[in-house]
Amino acid sequence: MEEKFITHIGTDESGKGDFFGPLVIAGVMVDEKTAKLFTDLKIRDSKTITDKRILEMAEQIKKHAVYSVIAVGNAKYNELYKNFANLNKLLAWGHAKAIENILEKNMCEYALSDKFGDESLIKNALQKRGQTIRLEQMVRAESDIAVAAASVLARATFVQKMKQMELTYGCDFPKGCNSIVKDAAAKFIAKHGKEKLIEVCKAHFKTYKEVLI
Repeated sequence: MEEKFITHIGTDESGKGDFFGPLVIAGVMVDEKTAKLFTDLKIRDSKTITDKRILEMAEQIKKHAVYSVIAVGNAKYNELYKNFANLNKLLAWGHAKAIENILEKNMCEYALSDKFGDESLIKNALQKRGQTIRLEQMVRAESDIAVAAASVLARATFVQKMKQMELTYGCDFPKGCNSIVKDAAAKFIAKHGKEKLIEVCKAHFKTYKEVLI
């Protein structure tokens, strides 16, 4: 049997490199049946799919798999970042929480995530339920069907949260972290004031200090 068709949990995140919007971590558990279905549905790394298709795929994943989505809004994100003082530790906390949430519903012996730091970070962040799981981090783990499904769920949630923010604040929130994003931050400040910026962005990005000058 191919490795990807062994029952396992895959985790991935979205929003890590985006100045605006939340950090979203998702986990998806696949068995042989769901892995085959997701392969047939052409579930793949979310970076290669349009937002419209992402949202459609996410509904299919939720319908057929055990999953967990951790959406960390900007207020909570900035609070957690102050506590962890390290992005990889924050990511490990989110990946571990997604795994734990799935293990509350179904037992599983193996979990896979994309490599973003020392392998001990997620393991150390796991609570009692997750201490016995075999955990592996792999470069370009999105090639695994469970991780690909998790990347789709994380991205779909990120896209939805960004749309909600735009409706709430009446502003555009471009993705990424570049000059267009910086211009959008300046427009946000002009409309809502400097003190509100922290509600919609990740304050440890250097862009935050640059636009407050």
